[in-house]
Order: sequence, then C-alpha cells, then structure tokens
Amino acid sequence: MKIAVPKEVKDNEFRVAMTPAGVRDLISRGHTVAIEKDAGRGSGIDNDAYSAEGARIVDNPADIWGDAEMVVKVKEPISSEYGYFREDLTLFAFLHLAAEPELTRALLDSKITAIAYETVQLPSGQLPLLAPMSEVAGRLSSIVGAATQMKVAGGRGVLVPGVPGTDSAKVTVIGAGVAGTNATSVAVGLGAQVTVLDTNLQRLKELDALYAGRIQTRASNGYEIERAVVESDIVIGSVLIPGAKAPKLVTLDMVSKMKPGSVLVDIAVDQGGCFEGSRPTTHSDPTFAVHDSVYYCVANMPGAVPATSTVALTNATMRYTAALADKGWRDASKADANLALGLNTHHGLLTNAPVGEALGLDAVSVGSQL
Repeated sequence: MKIAVPKEVKDNEFRVAMTPAGVRDLISRGHTVAIEKDAGRGSGIDNDAYSAEGARIVDNPADIWGDAEMVVKVKEPISSEYGYFREDLTLFAFLHLAAEPELTRALLDSKITAIAYETVQLPSGQLPLLAPMSEVAGRLSSIVGAATQMKVAGGRGVLVPGVPGTDSAKVTVIGAGVAGTNATSVAVGLGAQVTVLDTNLQRLKELDALYAGRIQTRASNGYEIERAVVESDIVIGSVLIPGAKAPKLVTLDMVSKMKPGSVLVDIAVDQGGCFEGSRPTTHSDPTFAVHDSVYYCVANMPGAVPATSTVALTNATMRYTAALADKGWRDASKADANLALGLNTHHGLLTNAPVGEALGLDAVSVGSQL
C-alpha cells in the first residue's frame, strides 16, 4: 500500500503521525511510505532520518495526498486540505467530528473513508489511541493552568503551591478519566488543594485510596460542580463521551460567581467543550476572558510538547496503521471490532451515531459497511 504522512498545518501543531521506526516497520511489510518534507522537524526528526529507513521525501502536500492510498495524520484536516479528499482514499487521524460540521460535510461529499483515532474503542470502554494524548493533555492542563494563573497571563496571581504562611491554589478537576486522572496527579505534585468530581463513584473511591486523603472527591452533579467551581482558582474540564459532544457542565452563571482572575482549562474543547462559553483557541492565542475569568481552550494541547507527544501517539497507533496497510480498511475492520468502531465515514455515509446525533445527520451502522 502507498502510505503518506503530510506535514501538520494546524496552528502551532508540531507533532507528526509517524516516526522513522514506523517507516521501517511498514517498509519491511512491503509497503511504501512518503513523508512530506520537514513533517518531522517540529518533533526533532529530520528528513534524513526518514530517508535512512526508506521513506520518500515529498516537497508539497498536493503530491503527498495525490499519490496516496492511505493518509496518516495527527490532527483533523483543515479547510485548505479538504480539496485533497477523494473516494478511493483512506484517512486515519484524529477527527472529532461532533464539533466539526464543515469537516464532516467535506468527508461525506468526497466519499472518502475516514477512520478516527478517538473512536477506536476496546470492549472495556478504553480508547487506546486517544489515551496517550489524554495523558499528555491532562498533565499539561495543570501546568498551563498554573502558568495562566500568573498575573502577567491574566490570572489572579496565585502561586499554585504557595509558600509557608500562604494558601496554595484550589484546583477542581471535572472528570476522573485518563485526562482528569493525569491532571490530578500533576496538580497534587504542584502542591495544590485538589478536588475531583466524577459520576463514577468507584473511580472516586480508587482515587481517594490512591491519594490517602490528599485530595477531595465529590460525586458530580450540578450542585457539587457549582460549589467546587466557585471556590476554585483553577478548573480543569476533562469530560468525555466517546464520539459525542461534551456536555456543558460549567455554566456562565457559575463562572460569573468565580473569583476574578480564576482560570478554566477546557481539555474537552475538541469535542465542543464542557464549559459554557468555550471556543477553540490556538497556542499562539490561547486564552480569552469570560466575565472576570480566563478560559484556556487550545484544541491541540499535546502539540506544544511534540518530542513527547509524537512518540506516545505513534506507540499506540502503529499497530493499527500496519493492520490497515496489510489488509486494507475493510478486512482490517472485519478482523478487529475495536478498529471497526473507528470508522466515521465511508462512501458518503456517516457511520458514527453520536456524531450524527450531535450534527443532526443520519448515521448507518459500521457493520453495514463491512
């Protein structure tokens, strides 16, 4: 199979969808790999490192997309890339279609086969391709929350760990999944007073036992969310419903009651955000004011730490990329029900029900396309 890896074009996105190790593996399986020139530079991987493993370096995106049977990306395509879509092409990338109506329409109109990292799902409910980026985003959320809390960044000017004789920052984490658990770990490590909310009481028990009283846990409901948010210096939203739009759990009314300069970091912004008023921002312009608080809603947070993120992501994706290359998307999906759940569009049909519900579109079952 002809596999292509374009250079990411999203604002300040420095990750790349394949490392030289991945190139070596695919070529050893009899496939060809084309890498767009300088695609790996942001992650510290130069063109020669890819060439040494047998990849062909291509100068421009039109040639990369045009000659490929499968394109492997990190982030969802942006409008300048829609013209490269075609019916006989397979796209394997993060898509987050529930928050992307224009991209969804472009995928459907082109009849491209699009497989989303974030909806590949194990029987346990785990999301193996989203998990490593959730780990990165979760850990990063506490760090950027602490940095944004500085007065020069628009925050209250609270040092998260405090110093003797002062209060440490109060951090609330909404959602105790992969991202929320990692946000909690770093916030605790920074010395914050941490409260975690989730609807899963068993998960709260596990965290309570892990931290032995170092954090507060609360069952997530409107009353407890408001009580925690209003008290907080930093709120981290890490709610996820696979494939679907995130629920708006923090209202503008709650935000209006927060201390001036409080910071809200919305990890769920890729799926529409879990704070009322959230909208995607970029690394070059990451924050905006809501009432007297500061929202941080960068939609590709892990892109800021590509030396870590690229390796973590490709460690997870490459076995699926190899399966798609070896068998083709249909046979690979038939052989792996977990991968089959990643199919979002094919031949002009939407195959993800939560996306259809979010966008008001009809969806067919994945099984009907296999």
